[in-house]
Order: sequence, then structure tokens, then C-alpha cells
Amino acid sequence: GAFGDPARIAAAVNSGDAQAVRRAINPFFESLVAATPYIYGGLAVALGFRAGLFNIGVEGQLFVGALAGTFVGYSLTGLPLIIHLPLTILAGAAGGALWGLIPGFLKAKVGAHEVINTIMLNYIAFRLSDWLLNGPMKRPESFNPVSPFIQDSAKLPRFFDSPIRFHAGFFLALLVAWLVWWFLFRTRWGFDLRTVGANPHAARYAGMSIVVWTVMAMAISGALGGMAGTNEVIGVNYNMAMAFSSGYGFDSIALALLGNSHPFGVVLSSLLFGALRNGATRMQVVAVIPIDIISILQALILMFI
Repeated sequence: GAFGDPARIAAAVNSGDAQAVRRAINPFFESLVAATPYIYGGLAVALGFRAGLFNIGVEGQLFVGALAGTFVGYSLTGLPLIIHLPLTILAGAAGGALWGLIPGFLKAKVGAHEVINTIMLNYIAFRLSDWLLNGPMKRPESFNPVSPFIQDSAKLPRFFDSPIRFHAGFFLALLVAWLVWWFLFRTRWGFDLRTVGANPHAARYAGMSIVVWTVMAMAISGALGGMAGTNEVIGVNYNMAMAFSSGYGFDSIALALLGNSHPFGVVLSSLLFGALRNGATRMQVVAVIPIDIISILQALILMFI
């Protein structure tokens, strides 16, 4: 279910049937598709941890980023892909950044705890999504709460024909992970952010602005969360429906902890969780093992690590 059956892959290759080969190797690529939003979400939580902030709001930032990316994806027409696709990604990142900036500002200015504020903003994001998909962003010809399809120029390129859904978003996520690592460990700004997270009193004594870096950290974290949602719209679904995320943002907390809040560790833990998530469905159908065992397994891995 997660990587494909070697015997089936070998038989498909020997048969020379391209469609059979794609079906045989599809589970492996589908695991990478499932891991992609995990990479963004895990990076969002990890960056917050590095700044001494507990961002529980990635799920809400994911929804707002997806809403912003979806709107830009279907409302702008006549643009070439080289312009429309980056605009859509930036819109998603901006939406998530705005949703992260709010609790960051409240934390920095009045000391309001980011855990409480991000949890509450999650529910505001969910209800905002429900309202928009039942009203201003609802597809005119549909009775269901779903957005219009995005333009072809806003879609991430796919590398194979059906049924493989593997797309360029995976490599973009790896690039973003490298950029986050470079920012955190190879720039002065990253050093300031980590210093504020490790010891705010020493950072203040050294002349670093606690307020600025608290707001900036939550905004950047939110932008990464927004990119997770936008990735699902422009790479997988091509539209947005109610409750389109099944807990990516909440799983990201475990990913960041498992990856030791390091970008490369987050990538590895995302690949693990993506494989587990993708393999769970076939496991339940074929082996009749309840899908909940995956959640238990994830919890045990996290607990023992």
C-alpha cells in the first residue's frame, strides 16, 4: 500500500504494458504525494519551536492559505503558467502568513499565549472556509460546498499519466526545506530568531528585538502552513472543498518533534508519515487491519523517540 508490491511491479514491467507499470508503481509515488504537505506543515511547526513558540494553528493557516491560493488560481485568467503559478503559491503563503501574524502580534504586544490564540484561530478558519465555500467562492453549477476548478496555468506540473498524481510540489517542498535550513543556520536573521527562542532575556540584552522576531517567526511559520494547503489545491485536488484537510496541520506537530525541529529531520519524518498514511487504506481493505493502528504506531514512534 505504501511502496507497491515488488512481484506486481516486476510482472508489469515484463508485460510491457505502460498502464500496468504506472498502476504497479503508483503506491510509492502516492506516498510522496502524501508526504509533501507534511513537509510544509512540519517546517512550520519546527520554525516556531526554534523561536520558542508553539504554533498549534498550522491547520487553520493551511485552510486560509488554501482559500487564498484557490481564489487566485481560479479568478485570474489569461496568465501564462510562469506568472500564474508563482502568484498562486505566493497568495497561499501570504494567507497563511496573515493568519500566523495575528497570534504572533498578540503574543509580542500583550503576552497572549500563542497556543490559545492559534487554537481559536483554527476554528475561525474552519468556519470562514465553510462560509466562503457556501457563498462567495461556491462553484455556480454545484449543489455541494466546493470552489470552482483552478485554471490550468495555476496547476503544478505532473510527471506521469494517470493514475500517478506525483507532481512538482514535492521538489518545491524539498527546496523550501533547504531554504528554511539555510535561513535558520546560515544567516544572521536565523541566528537572531534561534537566540530569541533559546533565551529571550539574553537576546534582549544583546539588542535583539523580541517583538519583531516573535511576530516574524509566527508569520513565516504561517506562510509555510499556508503553502501546505495551497500545495493540495494546485497539485492534487485542483479545487477546494469543505474539510479538505484530514489533520495535516495537527500531525505536523508530531513531525516537528520527531524531526528534532530540524528541516532535514522534518523531511525524513514526513516521508515516514506519508508512507504510513498512504499504506493505511490498502492495509485496511486487504488485510482488514483497522486504519487506527497507524495513529497508534505514529504515537508509539513519537513516544519512544
